Amino acid sequence: MPNFDIAITATFLVYLALMLAIGAWAYHRTQDSSGYFLGGRSLGPWPAALSAGASDMSGWLLLGLPGFAFASGIEALWLAGGLLLGTWLNWLVVARRLRLYSYAADDALTIPEFFANRFGDPRHVLQAVSAGFVLLFFLFYTSSGLVAAGKLFETVFGFDYEIAVVIGTLFVVSYTLFGGFLAVSWTDLVQGLLMAAALLVVPVWAIHADGGVGPMLATLRETNPELLTLWRDNAGKPLGIIAIVSLAAWGLGYFGQPHILARFAGIRSGADVPVARRIAVTWSGLSMAGALLVGLAGAAWVQTNAGGELADAETIFMVLVNALFHPVIAGVLLVAILAAIMSTADSQLLVSSSALAEDLYRKLLRPAASQTEIVLVGRLAVVLLAVVALLLAFDPGSTVLGLVGYAWAGFGAAFGPVLVLSLYWPRMNWAGALAGVVVGGVTVVVWKQLSGGLFDLYEIVPGVLLATLASVGASLATAPPPAAVRDGFARFRASLG
Repeated sequence: MPNFDIAITATFLVYLALMLAIGAWAYHRTQDSSGYFLGGRSLGPWPAALSAGASDMSGWLLLGLPGFAFASGIEALWLAGGLLLGTWLNWLVVARRLRLYSYAADDALTIPEFFANRFGDPRHVLQAVSAGFVLLFFLFYTSSGLVAAGKLFETVFGFDYEIAVVIGTLFVVSYTLFGGFLAVSWTDLVQGLLMAAALLVVPVWAIHADGGVGPMLATLRETNPELLTLWRDNAGKPLGIIAIVSLAAWGLGYFGQPHILARFAGIRSGADVPVARRIAVTWSGLSMAGALLVGLAGAAWVQTNAGGELADAETIFMVLVNALFHPVIAGVLLVAILAAIMSTADSQLLVSSSALAEDLYRKLLRPAASQTEIVLVGRLAVVLLAVVALLLAFDPGSTVLGLVGYAWAGFGAAFGPVLVLSLYWPRMNWAGALAGVVVGGVTVVVWKQLSGGLFDLYEIVPGVLLATLASVGASLATAPPPAAVRDGFARFRASLG
């Protein structure tokens, strides 16, 4: 076992050194807030696509989704299919328009700032409210990544859970603090490739070790044939419409995720979007297929080799790697989990810090703040937010998928309908945008506390529906947008060509 620990430790240290080197390189290219928070809008299609995918999927791709497939079988296809469709639609419907309009709207660096500039927000009420929701939901989202880090270091090295979470937090903060958006995006490129490779290698090797696809399926059928049914849960009960819609509706969340939307705004040119879209959808499809296979192959392997018992389903990827691979190879594969965690947590910290520095500090407290001061505040915010998320992550009973699901619904409902309408509907006004953000965010918070019957529906569905109705209703019930806002939309539409 000591040799195994030494191999894993060496691999992790080499990986962290590479990430820090990228952070140092990006530090010297980051001179102002535009560079720190949006990379100077210089991302090509490969880093934009893989950074969006890697920051989206996070630790749940290697822990939460395989764990769900391990416990529920191919029922997980409803979830993965909804996410893949949402990825494609987000790149198709939002990416190019947001890249062009965010720049035309006074070079808006954040989603709250884009809303403020798009609709006219002289008192910064819409911007402040939007930034508040960014901070609220990202604390839970970032916490989910730290929980995943805790499970990784606890399982691999045997650390106490709290110590493991602290170590993971230090890994993430170390390069996000200095390099900003460029460091995050280019490390995400490396991490996205590593994640996809690990998710393809591990299930293929696990299936091979189990004798092939036929024996694996036979084991699953003998263990629980319901794992191989799409229309029933693992207990044999038919999946109702609420369950199916709740799983597939995860795809609705894509339109409101600030850390993904920031990649759209940071793309070098609108002309790069089609290539980036194809890369992103291909990467997402392969990665999620691999994650599902990890869960299914893991269920068969555990039944055959471990007596059918696994204390935590979300550790199945790590269990397979530890059992099936040479320590050096295992080290590389386990680093993929760290890559997944870091690729999302760093993005979330950066977007949250931009909400504090750009949307609250500069707009409400220090309008005359220099670029150097804004970047400094952003870096301090990274540390502060990481500490708060760390405290939330100290509960070892938290699940990665559960924390992600809540934050995902919050962003999808609060920002998704407003963002899509803002890019396509010229009649939308400030009142409609504010109503949509507030109603969407509050609906998710309230719905999450209820249960039974209709309230078992995933909270993103009522959140998106009510936010859309509120945005449209409030816009039509109030005065049309002022001439300056209408002219801005007309110029944006003309730029589409």
